[in-house]
Amino acid sequence: MCLNNNEKRVVVTGIGMVTPLGLNTTATWEALIAGKSGIANITLFDASNYETKFAGEVKGFDPREYINFKDVRRMDRFAQLAVSASVQAVKDSGIQIDDSNREGIGVIIGSGIGGLGTLFEQARVLMEKGPDRVSPFLAPMMIADMAAAQVSIHLNVTGPNFCTTSACSSGSDGIGAAWDLVRHGEVEVMLAGGAESIVNPMGISAFSALKAISTRNDAPQKASRPFDLNRDGFVISEGAATLVLESLEHAQKRGARIYAELIGYGATADAFHVTQPLEDGSGAAKAMKLAIKRAGIQPSEIDYINAHGTSTQLNDAMETKAIKIALGDSAKKVAISSTKSMTGHLIGAAGAAEAAISILSIVNGIMPPTINLETPDPNCDLDYIPNVARKGNVRTVLSNSFGFGGHNSVLIFRKFGA
Repeated sequence: MCLNNNEKRVVVTGIGMVTPLGLNTTATWEALIAGKSGIANITLFDASNYETKFAGEVKGFDPREYINFKDVRRMDRFAQLAVSASVQAVKDSGIQIDDSNREGIGVIIGSGIGGLGTLFEQARVLMEKGPDRVSPFLAPMMIADMAAAQVSIHLNVTGPNFCTTSACSSGSDGIGAAWDLVRHGEVEVMLAGGAESIVNPMGISAFSALKAISTRNDAPQKASRPFDLNRDGFVISEGAATLVLESLEHAQKRGARIYAELIGYGATADAFHVTQPLEDGSGAAKAMKLAIKRAGIQPSEIDYINAHGTSTQLNDAMETKAIKIALGDSAKKVAISSTKSMTGHLIGAAGAAEAAISILSIVNGIMPPTINLETPDPNCDLDYIPNVARKGNVRTVLSNSFGFGGHNSVLIFRKFGA
């Protein structure tokens, strides 16, 4: 890994997850390696008249397990999910937050959209009952930075605190920004991740209008099928994931368990289209190459890629080309999978959840599958770990995130001490 003399190594010491596959990290991971789908018919609202009637909901979620009832009522669901995942991550890390260290702990929680559910409900109040009935909590529940703000308030940490908003790259960019802060010595600890909750009438309608989401209503669990010839769009999901990033010195001083080391981050822009990626994959490939360069490794050292793999026609073909450009001869040898086949697409939280999954692959020596890969697309001709998880010596993992607007973000994690 390339480090300047004044740069610190950054390690991951805590993971928290709330996803359609489970209410915590363990449940999510066990479902992933078993090849289970978290997609089902929508229950959060009546979707019977919608073109798409299914999504990846977080089932059985009760924010009161982490947040008092009064505060729950004043937080949009995306912020509730973020606080829940962050509390889990801090507990997992073993960090004790007190007056001696709270100023050196920051929070970055990415969100592509923010409190869309609150906005939708209050817009309906405005139209039906008038402006005097709109909630005074609309603004502080709606704006995208409130996940990060609420995590900071709930944990009483006073370091850098902000939101990254870069569509489906938001979570990855949040982790990348946190990595920069820790390695440059601005803080010792960052809570970084992403949160999203848009399984509501507005969210489903918006992406349905774009013809971007699957309409496989007769078989929701088979709807997300990255790299399959018969894919017909992504599946909207909700959830949150948070990592605890620390400087290596700080983690070792307190005797922390180290999951993995974050060694690279690359971000580029396609500068091409608001929804479509560059077809030749060059923008995404540049982000991968940048992350690899900053990590100080060779493409042949990458053992596993957690693909963006949305299950859309354009993304999956583009990502295949990008991997070939970035990895060269190694592209045919690397194991790749899209865990969105099981989680669906968590939008702004996707990159954070997939970063966590990448780390767990290193820790457990298991690479999750791409389920529903039944008829491979000839244009997607790499090793996508079809349908069954694969054991292996996973030392270095690359995680891709690409978002509307041409955002390309890549993270690289390595087994600590490898």
